[in-house]
Amino acid sequence: MSNGSLDKHIFTKEGDKFLDYKKIYEIAFGVAKGIEYLHRGCDMQILHFDIKPHNILLDKNFTPKVSDFGLAKLYPIDHSIVSVTAARGTLGYMAPELFYKNIGGVSYKADVYSFGMLLMEMAGRRKNINANAEHSSQIYFPLWVYDQVNEKESVEMEEVVEEEREVIKKIIIVALWCIQLNPDHRPPMNKVLDMLEGDIGNIQMPPKPLFYPPDESIDDDRNEMELETFSTSSATSIITASFPFGGSNDV
Repeated sequence: MSNGSLDKHIFTKEGDKFLDYKKIYEIAFGVAKGIEYLHRGCDMQILHFDIKPHNILLDKNFTPKVSDFGLAKLYPIDHSIVSVTAARGTLGYMAPELFYKNIGGVSYKADVYSFGMLLMEMAGRRKNINANAEHSSQIYFPLWVYDQVNEKESVEMEEVVEEEREVIKKIIIVALWCIQLNPDHRPPMNKVLDMLEGDIGNIQMPPKPLFYPPDESIDDDRNEMELETFSTSSATSIITASFPFGGSNDV
């Protein structure tokens, strides 16, 4: 694809030109339509299991194409739970039920979770983990931005004009629904499309997302593996100390 992958346009180096938020929204909506088609538009449901910016390709018009089906699985449309013998996907985008079996079975909702994490990165124009964030509370974007939106504060982002803020806010709220810990609390992709198309005033604020079951015992080996998604050891130590069970992110 002539415009490469999405990550090159949202994780740009200083001085590079970002896509404007109208285009970001159009790409997000296009990706949602693509995933919804995989889940419900074919004779078999296709679960991608690796939705992330690197796997979204953009043509000359920045129309998105979902790519890389190396981890995908085919299942009958009427099967709600799929059999997965091992966690699959990319750390940072993988749904928690792939690690914690007690929160629910693995289903198409795993792709919904990954899409939510993708949306967060598109809205913030940054990776969800940023060890070099100016304030410690901003290191993990989903939790920081939840507080900003929930408290009706303006989400501060560089080079954003006022009319774009409602678009950003809508994308963030939809993303927060998609990354709910319990798969049953995440919307299916057709509902995601409805929310993205609809008026922001009709979208309720979801509960603050958790990232570990509250009663889950985290062993050191598994905790270390999951935190590999954080790009630096400093981020790992801060995240572990700050909110190991998805709670407060104060340091």
